[in-house]
Amino acid sequence: MDRHPQQIKRERQDKHRRAKNIADMSKLRSSIKNVLASTKQDEADKLYKQAVSIIDKAAGKGLIKKNTAARRKSRITRHLNSLA
Repeated sequence: MDRHPQQIKRERQDKHRRAKNIADMSKLRSSIKNVLASTKQDEADKLYKQAVSIIDKAAGKGLIKKNTAARRKSRITRHLNSLA
């Protein structure tokens, strides 16, 4: 079967996008886990701001859906409020 140049390029792009998506999702999950693992209020505040920023960027890029982003932000906000 023929392998068209467009198909070859598409596969190359897909590999690159998949690697980036996996890295971005890993960064997102790690940031959420760090907030949930924190026990000090001041440390959690700093981590919370970073995590919310990462979640919003992921939702904006279409990596996660809008409601998923809202749910994850709600979860880390509840944890932050429980430390107060």
